[in-house]
Amino acid sequence: MNKSTRKHGYRFIKSGVLSVICSAMFFNISVLANDTSTKSVLELSAAEVTKQPELNGKLMQGALLRGKLPAGSAVWLNGKALNILASGDFVLGFGRDATLTQNLEWQLPGELTRNQESLQLLKREYNVQRIEGVAAKYVSPPKEVLARIREDNMQIAAARATSSEQTAFLSDFILPAKGPISGVYGSQRVFNGEPKRPHFGLDIAGPVGTDIVAPIDGVVTLAHKDMYYSGGTLIIDHGLGVSSTFIHLSSIDVKRGDMVKQGQKIAEMGATGRVTGPHLDWRINWFKERLDPALVVDALSAE
Repeated sequence: MNKSTRKHGYRFIKSGVLSVICSAMFFNISVLANDTSTKSVLELSAAEVTKQPELNGKLMQGALLRGKLPAGSAVWLNGKALNILASGDFVLGFGRDATLTQNLEWQLPGELTRNQESLQLLKREYNVQRIEGVAAKYVSPPKEVLARIREDNMQIAAARATSSEQTAFLSDFILPAKGPISGVYGSQRVFNGEPKRPHFGLDIAGPVGTDIVAPIDGVVTLAHKDMYYSGGTLIIDHGLGVSSTFIHLSSIDVKRGDMVKQGQKIAEMGATGRVTGPHLDWRINWFKERLDPALVVDALSAE
C-alpha cells in the first residue's frame, strides 16, 4: 500500500528521498530538501500525480473537503466507503470535534491495491456564549412536547440522509442572507446559566422578513413551518450527502421536491423556535456531520 501524509493543513508526499509539502488550503508547492534527487510535484510523472487525490478545502475540524480522483476510482474514509460520482468527484467532512488523524484510502481503476494517506487536522478553539432571557420551556422542554421533538428530529435526520448524484456541492457558496454575523459555528452556548450543546450554524441577524436565498443549487428535502426548537425549518440537498439547513424562518417559499437555483429566494428571516431575536441560523451538513458554513464561503474562510 502506498502511503503519504497531510499534516495540519499541509500535504506531505513521501517516496524514497522525496519529501514535498503542499499547502492544503491553496495547494502551493515548495521543495523542503536541497538534495539533488528531490523533485517538486510539478516534476513528477503524470502517473505519480494521478495517484494523489485532489482535495479542495481546509484540513481542520468543521471543514468540508471536495475531492477528485480519476473516473472509476473508489475511496474510503477511516475504512468506510464513500459515495463517488462517475466523474471521480467525491466529498468528505469533519465534525466540530473530529479526531485529528483521519485515514483516507483510494483505489484507482485497474489497480488491485489501495493507496493510503493520513490526514492530520488542525484542532480548533471555540467560543463560549452566555445567553439570558430564553423561555424556561426551551431550556428544559416539558414532557408533553418530547414526542414532538422526537418527530422533528426524525424528519431532519431523514432529510439529511439524502445522497443524490447532484454536483451542486462543487460550486462556490454564497451567503444566503445579508446582515451582521451574530453567532458562529462551534461555540458553546449557555442558556440562563445552563450549558447546552454546541452551536452548529452561522447566525446572520436582520429584521423579520429579510430575504433568504439559496447559497448554491439544490433540491428541497424538508420544508416545515414550525418545529419545536428550530421553528420554520428548510433543508436543501446539494449532492453526495451535502445539505444546507435554514432555521427560525418566518415564511418558506418552496416545498419538498422543488429544485432551487443559487441566489433564488427560498424563505424569509424570522424569530421562530428557540431564539432571543430575529436571525437566520444557516448550517452545512455532510450526512450526520455538522460542518462550518464560514469555511465554504470564500469571503469568510479567508478571514
